[in-house]
Amino acid sequence: MTRRLLLSYLSLAALVLLCLEIPLGFVYSRGERERVVNAAKDEAESVSAYAALSLAAGRAERDLPARVAHCARRIGGKVVIVDASGTALATSHPLDVRMTGRLAARPGIAAALRGTSTVDVRTSTIGGVEYLSVAAPVGQEARPVGAVWLTVPTRTVHERVHHVWLLLALGGAAVLTAVAVLGFAFARWAGRPIRELEQATHDLADGGRFAPVTITKGPPEVRSLAAAFNHTAARLAHLLASQRAFAGEASHQLKTPLAALRLRLENLEPDVAARARGSLTAAVTETDRLARMVEHLLAMARLEEHAAIPATVDLGAVCAERHRTWQPLFAREDVSLVLFAGSVGPVLAVPGAVEQIMDNLLSNALRASPAGSTVTIELRLQAPSRRALRDSRPRWVDLHVTDEGPGMTEEQRARAFDRFWRAPGAPKGGTGLGLALVQRLAHASGGEATLHAAATGGLDVVIRLPSARPPGEVQGPGGDRPRRPRREAPALPA
Repeated sequence: MTRRLLLSYLSLAALVLLCLEIPLGFVYSRGERERVVNAAKDEAESVSAYAALSLAAGRAERDLPARVAHCARRIGGKVVIVDASGTALATSHPLDVRMTGRLAARPGIAAALRGTSTVDVRTSTIGGVEYLSVAAPVGQEARPVGAVWLTVPTRTVHERVHHVWLLLALGGAAVLTAVAVLGFAFARWAGRPIRELEQATHDLADGGRFAPVTITKGPPEVRSLAAAFNHTAARLAHLLASQRAFAGEASHQLKTPLAALRLRLENLEPDVAARARGSLTAAVTETDRLARMVEHLLAMARLEEHAAIPATVDLGAVCAERHRTWQPLFAREDVSLVLFAGSVGPVLAVPGAVEQIMDNLLSNALRASPAGSTVTIELRLQAPSRRALRDSRPRWVDLHVTDEGPGMTEEQRARAFDRFWRAPGAPKGGTGLGLALVQRLAHASGGEATLHAAATGGLDVVIRLPSARPPGEVQGPGGDRPRRPRREAPALPA
């Protein structure tokens, strides 16, 4: 922010200086040029009047050389007086023979002999005078008896104009330097509370403790913004603390009664008549379902409370570990659990998210799979093409959990991630929160969860997570092409 403010100050000051100094420089150059031209014209008219009097009195040969020499010394230039035929009467400097014969042919002298005064001025780019000559007729303009031609050196004028431009440039640089110093001090003064506010905002967004920012620095608008931020952050911290306390207390206050209720229902089993055993079993099942629902709700509350930063997770190792944990449960239900793992490398995920995703997906797949079917876990690397070895696009790792159950229709798959929604005819024991939690965990990890119809007629749940490997890293003989998946564990026989 300091750099942008300083740049805006300098740009505005430079624009003002350019709008002021450039016209001022050209005005001074024009005025200097007019002053020199007017002085040369006055001098030429003065010499012309003196020459006319001398010619009328017949003293031209005696008076004109001295007058010409005196005038040339005064202006520091050259003066030439010619008669009506163009013959030189007096000169301030020697003329060669060729120059003497061509005096009448010079444009300025020729015009003066016709009775017209002329001024020849050549200027430089920035308005300085580079060449100046003046010709004036001698005598009456209708019938001139001669002409005066003088040239004025312009080096002094040229240097004076350049000196003024240099002073203007140095003055502009001094003003810009002063503006830069003052602007930097003001920008630091105005930007320091904003930087503190930005740092406090980042700390609060990253889950750090809330520390009020000072509201006594900076412009009034910034102080008002800091006060509003402190009020909002304090309220947010209070809400988070209340939610954290609620989650902790609910976790204890809900789990304990549910566990006690389930224990009491199990203790009633010997005293319940055979015809009521079904109702008791249903009550125990609903108690288990309520306990899992509480766990899911608390997990979602903790997920929304803590915006965890994704970290590197070995997806293959986590899948292998969950495969070993769930395999006995699948075997007890006469369902095979198969893991296909390829060289997909690590992924970025919220710590603990992959384990929860796998547990929810495998639990759903086990409830939906009939006896004798197979549930498959497969990892696939979605990499750029081989031609784009330096492609900077992110790569993804897809985790597929496929079952051979009844599956879902397209409308059901569109609603499957809604909270508490359960498909018609779904097996008992579900809470309607498993897939919602899976989607939240995938989003928090920077990925996505989607449902597809499996080729076997069941459901193919795809969890896409960002790969932690750099885009240009080679992964084997095929470059960025992933290796062919290999079977980690054989299917368990029924």
